[in-house]
Amino acid sequence: MDILAPSRGGKAHEMFDYRITPTPFASVSVLDAFWRPRLETNRAVSLPAIFRKCEESGRLNNFRKAAGILAGPYEGVMPFEDTEVYKAIEGASYSLAQHPDPALDAFLDGLIALIAGAQEEDGYLYTNRTIDPTRTLPFAGPKRWSSLVMSHELYNCGHLFEAACAHALATGKSSLRDVAVRAAELILREFGPDARHDLCGHQIVEMGLARLYRLTGERRYLEEARFFLEQRGRHESRPLYLYEENPGYCQDHLPVLEQNEAVGHAVRAMYMYCGMADIAALYPDAAYATAIENIWRDVVESKIYLTGGIGARHKGEAFGEAFELPNMTAYAETCASIGSVMWNHRLFLLTGESKYIDVLEQTLYNSLLAGASLNGQEFFYTNPLASDGKYRFNHGSAGRQPWFTVSCCPTNLSRFFPSLPGYVYATADDTVYVNLYMASTTRIDVDSTQVLIRQDTDYPWSGSVRLTLDFQRSVHMRLLVRIPGWARGRILGGSLYRFRTPSADQPYLMLDGVVQALEIENGYAVLDREWSGREVVELLFPLSVRAVLCDSRVEENLDHAAIQRGPIVYCVEGRDSDRPLDTICLGEESRITAHREPELLGGVVVLRAPGYQAVPYYAWGNRGIGPMRVWLNDAR
Repeated sequence: MDILAPSRGGKAHEMFDYRITPTPFASVSVLDAFWRPRLETNRAVSLPAIFRKCEESGRLNNFRKAAGILAGPYEGVMPFEDTEVYKAIEGASYSLAQHPDPALDAFLDGLIALIAGAQEEDGYLYTNRTIDPTRTLPFAGPKRWSSLVMSHELYNCGHLFEAACAHALATGKSSLRDVAVRAAELILREFGPDARHDLCGHQIVEMGLARLYRLTGERRYLEEARFFLEQRGRHESRPLYLYEENPGYCQDHLPVLEQNEAVGHAVRAMYMYCGMADIAALYPDAAYATAIENIWRDVVESKIYLTGGIGARHKGEAFGEAFELPNMTAYAETCASIGSVMWNHRLFLLTGESKYIDVLEQTLYNSLLAGASLNGQEFFYTNPLASDGKYRFNHGSAGRQPWFTVSCCPTNLSRFFPSLPGYVYATADDTVYVNLYMASTTRIDVDSTQVLIRQDTDYPWSGSVRLTLDFQRSVHMRLLVRIPGWARGRILGGSLYRFRTPSADQPYLMLDGVVQALEIENGYAVLDREWSGREVVELLFPLSVRAVLCDSRVEENLDHAAIQRGPIVYCVEGRDSDRPLDTICLGEESRITAHREPELLGGVVVLRAPGYQAVPYYAWGNRGIGPMRVWLNDAR
């Protein structure tokens, strides 16, 4: 089971794939005190709440109406609200793969039957039009496929394909897969080299088609994914665009292989870059790999927040210019952070380089995790780096909200969290990668023998990690354990951020109690040897409090610094300060002390210094909204 699951299709053509294979998430048991409660909250609280919201908001009624079970008009203000149901199904399917639940399984069966009933005879599935073709919402256009820049008809299909693959792999059932295949076959009839040349304004159909190819082995789906990508850059023939007719809004300004900067709507961009990575791997095509590496370099050198958030502008939910990174008005959408994690994971699978996991990790622990409250029922759509407690940055609120008119972020989180275990380990031939540090167990096959790996750690609060490996028989294996960029004096894979002072502490590694020289390869410590019986690998990463400086071209951050400990970025909340935030001086890192507070915010390490207390960025707002600032005065 995996978010990038291999094909079961058995087609005659040769199938290429990513060089590295992630360990299936369903075969990784997370025991972690940090992550396990969050995954359980998503399963037991968030997913049921999201299905209730889909019912209360009319999203499920729309399928009933399209299926002819219920009468009445479309319920909703956007024509693409079907996708929230698909994402919730995807998340629930991942949950079933790890936690069998007959009641949830039966609920999904009923919901899928409803979706199948809403699908038109030729495979078209878009409830806003099926309910009443004469009264569609403005974005939908007057007829099928007539307003693809904004209708999201193909976007809906992309999420349908993702959900269908997840459900088929989790349950072995074909019900939703059959719906997806009918929709995919319609798309192939309507769009292609010998049919209509057009694209979807909001990417994800490309990822969905590539994933459907992996499930079925039907290469036409992969070819169609590439076709859609290569329609970009032909904006002269499109209808008028929103946002001052800017084709860069949905990355249609240049052909994809000529794009070398991240522009436009950040979530659309992330999904497109994921689709490009899939083409780079599954065709394979080195030109696609080069293009997305160039774009990645643009992001990490000039367009990413310290938290890993991306997308500086509220207008267009978009990337700004290079070094345009405002703090209070940052957008940094939660969905964009999820997309960034998926993109960086794919880049790692293509290359084996740890710099991508460095970005993934910092994004995961900060801007992505901030998107959900600890109780699993309230969410941030946007994730700024400063707040005065008054500016209603979060779609009308200065705090988290239980739902949104466009509710993509809650449902996206619900499908991401149960897939997280699949990001921890990976393999390539005789090589095993350890990418993320969380207490867990898994079994991995190396050279026809099974290796049981148990990871014990209190990361990110502690830098101590213990890996216990049990081998069925003696085997040659290369074990690559990631030495995080922050532990090597590097932040987010680029030069946009730097630690104010170098650390005297260095990470170290032990094998069966003997300290090993660190042989670093692409950011990984390498243990290349014969293994047998039970062997123990121990790592220790220095977790000193570090002041972070930003490139001087980011004007808002001149003479300011931020606080980071391990992968966690900290913020100062007004309720924890005895003076105005704009007068706080960071001073020397040595004056800041770290304290474990097991009863606070689910158990966190709090940083204290004269005049203020700092809590992890992801946890801000969990105790009630208050002024917050990541950037602190006087970085000299």
